[in-house]
Amino acid sequence: MTPCAHQRSGTPNRSSYAVASTVRILPSAPRISVRRVELPVPVVRLDPDLPLPAYAHPGDAGADLVTTVDVTLRPGERALVPTGIAMAVPEGYVALVHPRSGLAARHGLSIVNTPGTIDAGYRGEVKVLLVNHDLSEPIELRRGDRVAQLVFQRVEQAAFAEVEVLPESARGGGGYGSTGGFGAAGPTTVPTTGQAPDPASDTAGSEST
Repeated sequence: MTPCAHQRSGTPNRSSYAVASTVRILPSAPRISVRRVELPVPVVRLDPDLPLPAYAHPGDAGADLVTTVDVTLRPGERALVPTGIAMAVPEGYVALVHPRSGLAARHGLSIVNTPGTIDAGYRGEVKVLLVNHDLSEPIELRRGDRVAQLVFQRVEQAAFAEVEVLPESARGGGGYGSTGGFGAAGPTTVPTTGQAPDPASDTAGSEST
């Protein structure tokens, strides 16, 4: 049998060598043990037939809240919905009520004052101010439906100190539109209330951030 060119010359098969050289056996990732720390939160169940807030998956930040009543929200309508629980948020923490992303994406259901704020000193029932952002379809909620998520965060209280001049920064007083709207960041001019946009400005025809 006639040897191949690379066999005759004694040179290796470069294509085979290239493929083989890219195959590496990587060591398995080390197992990392994460100690789970849970925040004790006293809860009073005001409606004994409905569940306490619960996390759908391990590691989730938001615990689901349910409605205790049937609600129909017409397009653009809002309603204050009870959740059937009262709780004592620990000092140094705040509980924030967020919309559920799936309901927002599929039905336009959100929260008017998102996120709702539950301070550590509040002892009343947790309620959610829901709103239907869909332009044409009503949203029907049934007792026990999950309508929001409860997220706990640490908080700090500020000690306000009055000064004559603020320290300088790269951004300075740049606010609405200072990053250039939809385009790349750059110089921009935002008209004040009652003024028409300058066609020559960077923000003409675009939306401010």
